[in-house]
Amino acid sequence: MSEFDSAPTEMLEMPMASGEITEEYFNHVRKINDVFYDQIKISDQKAAYIFTFMLAFLISSSEGRGVFTLARYTEGAWVAAVVSALLAIASVSSILSAILVVLPRRVEKSTSLFWGTWPQHRAIFEHAAQRSDVGYLFKEYLDNADVLSLIARQKYRCVSYAFRGLVFTVLAYVLLLLLT
Repeated sequence: MSEFDSAPTEMLEMPMASGEITEEYFNHVRKINDVFYDQIKISDQKAAYIFTFMLAFLISSSEGRGVFTLARYTEGAWVAAVVSALLAIASVSSILSAILVVLPRRVEKSTSLFWGTWPQHRAIFEHAAQRSDVGYLFKEYLDNADVLSLIARQKYRCVSYAFRGLVFTVLAYVLLLLLT
């Protein structure tokens, strides 16, 4: 379980105060949405860097390309074959993890802030606007923060796998260079 999967339980057990939503809380929940959205963009950027590096490595390095040839495993020392297999597995898993970061996410919950479900939320939004229902807006931002948090956790999990694969690829590559 990663640090992103667990939440402090003492915070979850605090009762919500009843009353009117103040501007401070409204601004804070909007800021939470902004920060989570930025973190999602950053995870996509990190994945793009890892993907680009791994692709460049596999294209430009004859050793990197060589681990995907049958001759590497049928000819030569078994130690080099094992390290080559580790390099191939690490590089492929890193690239696949980086791709998984940028794949669209499907989440059960949605809000009016997601363009994909806007048709379902438009009438509810219009009704809340007619009543000047600030509570509706606060709840939408709060629900959207839940969605963004879930997406960010999923993406960062894949980023961590991609980064570990990258580190393992570099180590296996150096070891392979030392063996040859």
